[in-house]
Amino acid sequence: MRLSRRKTATAIAGAAAFALIASGCSAGGGGSAGGDIELTVTTFGTMGFDDLYAQYEAANPGIKVTANNIDTGGNARTDAFTKIAAGSGLSDVTAIEEGWLGSIMEVSDQFTDLADYGFADRKDDWVDWKVDQVTDPDGRIIGYGTDIGPEGLCFNGAALEAAGLPSDREGFAEFIGGADATWESYFEAGRQYHAATGKAWYDQSGFVWNAMVNQLDEGYYTADGKLNVEGNSDLEERWGQLASATTEGLSAAQTEWDWNTGKSFVDQTFATFVCPGWMLGVVKGQLEAGGGDASTGWDFADVFPEGAANWGGAWLAVPTTSEHPEEAAALASWLTEPEQQIAAFNVAGPFPSTIAAQEQLASAGTTDPLFNDAPTGAILAERAIGVKAQFKGPDDSLIQENVFGPPLDAIDRGEVTPQEGWDQAITLLGELVD
Repeated sequence: MRLSRRKTATAIAGAAAFALIASGCSAGGGGSAGGDIELTVTTFGTMGFDDLYAQYEAANPGIKVTANNIDTGGNARTDAFTKIAAGSGLSDVTAIEEGWLGSIMEVSDQFTDLADYGFADRKDDWVDWKVDQVTDPDGRIIGYGTDIGPEGLCFNGAALEAAGLPSDREGFAEFIGGADATWESYFEAGRQYHAATGKAWYDQSGFVWNAMVNQLDEGYYTADGKLNVEGNSDLEERWGQLASATTEGLSAAQTEWDWNTGKSFVDQTFATFVCPGWMLGVVKGQLEAGGGDASTGWDFADVFPEGAANWGGAWLAVPTTSEHPEEAAALASWLTEPEQQIAAFNVAGPFPSTIAAQEQLASAGTTDPLFNDAPTGAILAERAIGVKAQFKGPDDSLIQENVFGPPLDAIDRGEVTPQEGWDQAITLLGELVD
């Protein structure tokens, strides 16, 4: 029998509870030799914590941090739910991504209520919706907020200059449409670029689609948790815009998370890239892998089609299986304090969810040489104005990746028409989501 993700989550919770009763033991980091406490941490992507662990150990004698980073949020989701189902193996501090938070909240009793460890003393540190998202119906708070994902546009100024189009930061923003930018004006700018160069405007359709959906007041689910795909005119309209642009040659048809070992960022395979704050770290990593540097031409602009949008963000949670919940909660809290959020931003780009850190970045004006000395923190602070959290249902990331992902890839490859792609998505929705 095929289970929906909602049914699977319930089954996972039961399996986890049974496994713990049967084993009579808990999972998580155990004490190491000499009386030290070992705290395990699992993160994903580019969260910027690596240099912080040693600082925490130095300030907290007797604590040893053992860290594991998973390459993508999707793979981290698989890892987390596999371990929840097994009833063991979750790290003492486990990062949760916004896209699969809805599934986690269905098994929120598998995570420690951080109110038991002084969360109330810090509750006002965050933008309010960041806390609301990890508060379950029983009022339990299961995560310390790390980042949010306000979006701007990364663009290759050298590529636009070669095409005879506006290539400086302000000129590019106006070329896209400035404060009045729409998705159609973004695609129209891409058509001009494609006509001048024959090259693609964006790397692939999946990321653009994700940005377009996240921007809506309601995405794959309504605010009250009902599935919201079939008959959704907002989704269908944006699908048509994106799919038409792709069929006109604006997509480079790259594989998600695989840009030819970074070379596609270096050789001007595409000229623009949707960039929530955390994606700046991804671009840096790709440029390094592909042999690029500041001279490659990438920049970051204070503009985004249709205005404010949020993509992503994470929390640090402490599973109930941790042998050291108090110490784990203290580490998770410290990693998400404003000072550490700023340090993580400076390393990898995730934009802070704490108000004090946001205000500091907004006023600092620090520039990033790899992005043509763009004041990335100040730009993201501006892009964060008006950002609202979209409700994410239990199958949200499944729908993004497995319902819409394959048809978008097929459109990128020229294998189906836009309408055929939409019809495929609806078929997959019926097969994968109850």
